Amino acid sequence: MKTLMRSVLVITLFAGSASLAVAADHPVMVGGAPMYPSKNIIENAVNSGEHKTLVAAVKAAGLVETLQGKGPFTVFAPTDAAFAKLPAGTVDSLVKPENKAKLANILTYHVVAGNYDMKALEKKVREGGGKAELKTVNGGQLTVMQNGPHNLQLKDNQGNVANISIWDVRQSNGVIDVIDTVLMP
Repeated sequence: MKTLMRSVLVITLFAGSASLAVAADHPVMVGGAPMYPSKNIIENAVNSGEHKTLVAAVKAAGLVETLQGKGPFTVFAPTDAAFAKLPAGTVDSLVKPENKAKLANILTYHVVAGNYDMKALEKKVREGGGKAELKTVNGGQLTVMQNGPHNLQLKDNQGNVANISIWDVRQSNGVIDVIDTVLMP
């Protein structure tokens, strides 16, 4: 009887740890595709149906290796619709080899060193009396502002405001928050 109980306990523990492993890698859906916490930012972004322009821009700017790095990074990821809001021809011009530095500057303005999930961002905003400044990888500043309960916005140096539509998309090397506007340094 004791042997049977030990076997049941071992099976239960094994099954429990298997379900914990599955839960730890529970994906968030972005652009119709699962974003797995066990994959890095690039590995997930290439599968998102809403980030084709961002992925192409990251490749053109030579930032793939950087965003596959250890991190942690917080990436505010503009959707294809966000890029489409830019003036006609802007994206085509930015991905040209002669504009690589300018493109890299814009893209790294969307990246913050550290792991800022929604809870951490909300805390910074509360501590800042309604807004907080984040230093981006390119050395610029983004302002995070509260816009209702559990709704944060980002404001760039030019006054553009982006809403976070999907937050806390966990990656092995950070977190992605999906935004609806391309931010400009």
